[in-house]
Amino acid sequence: MALGLGGCGSDSAAKPAAPAQAASAQAVGGMDALVRQAQAEGRLNTSTLLPHWASYGALMDGFAKKYGIKVVNDNPDGSSQQEIDDIKRFRGQPQAPDVLDLGDSFAQAAAREDLLAPYRTVGYDQIPAVQKDSKARWVNSYGGYVSIGCDANRVKTCPVSFNDLLKPEYKGMVALTGEPVTAGSAFAAVYAAALANGGSFDDIQPGIDYFAQLDKAGNYNRANASVSAIASGQTPIVIEWDFLNLQHADELKGAGVQWKVSIPFDGSFSQYYAQAVNKYAPHPAAARLWEEYLASPEGQNLRLVDFARPVLMDAMAKNGTLDTTLAARLPTVEGTPAFPTEAQLAKAHETVRTNWPTAVPG
Repeated sequence: MALGLGGCGSDSAAKPAAPAQAASAQAVGGMDALVRQAQAEGRLNTSTLLPHWASYGALMDGFAKKYGIKVVNDNPDGSSQQEIDDIKRFRGQPQAPDVLDLGDSFAQAAAREDLLAPYRTVGYDQIPAVQKDSKARWVNSYGGYVSIGCDANRVKTCPVSFNDLLKPEYKGMVALTGEPVTAGSAFAAVYAAALANGGSFDDIQPGIDYFAQLDKAGNYNRANASVSAIASGQTPIVIEWDFLNLQHADELKGAGVQWKVSIPFDGSFSQYYAQAVNKYAPHPAAARLWEEYLASPEGQNLRLVDFARPVLMDAMAKNGTLDTTLAARLPTVEGTPAFPTEAQLAKAHETVRTNWPTAVPG
């Protein structure tokens, strides 16, 4: 499938900018110039990208093969907060991350700390305003819905709502992936629980209270819900993004796991993951080329392979570049998803950071 990146290759009349200052491919002289400079750098530093998460394995391989640029992925099991910490810790060093994949609240926090470089990809204008920073310091790439995954071979009746998860029959079974204070997916689970229990985008506290109740009932399982933990039966019920739970259904069939996935009707919450360029990236041209690749039809359709919803899906459906076969596998969700504002996310993130450790101690 063609990338569709070559249309902006014309040279600008103005003197081209250095990649580290470029806010678009056009600023460096066009896509061809950006590719040449990225290839001269020869390396891209990524961080916390799990190969099975939203097709990152295929994306890293595809980028490396297409452009001949080595991709070095550090700390694949890390969290959004660890990515931000690494920007600060390795600033000015060759191993610093060039690009970031962050939950929205973490992307906004990094932008407020002036850690991100503004950059507009070729298809930037097609991305809905609610899915990008007004100053182009971050832009969403893919997302999904909070869902409940359940091993039907180990659980007699799989839960389909947050209310169900409180039942005594699920004692010690309900796990998250990571901690809400540091991991975007777990943070989203708390937001969804809040919506299911009288909370709102302005009030995430009922979600924290819900998990405290789940813990008091003995149902909350503190094990990290990895694929191996699911396969071994350690975490038979997992609250996680639908694109990960749906992937588990495929990859765990051989391990004797009958993984069922449902989007809780009492707490439907959708969120996307943001891409950003480190303001102090050691490989600034490669960083910007990576953003172009992720936003291209090839990159966006690769998201669908692992059930993630590409942010440009509607635009691609209209212009004919969407892989409709892959898109048809996604579960149907009623209604139009709503998203918290930057202020609401910032407030919710601070509430979780402050109150979670007390309400649900480790």
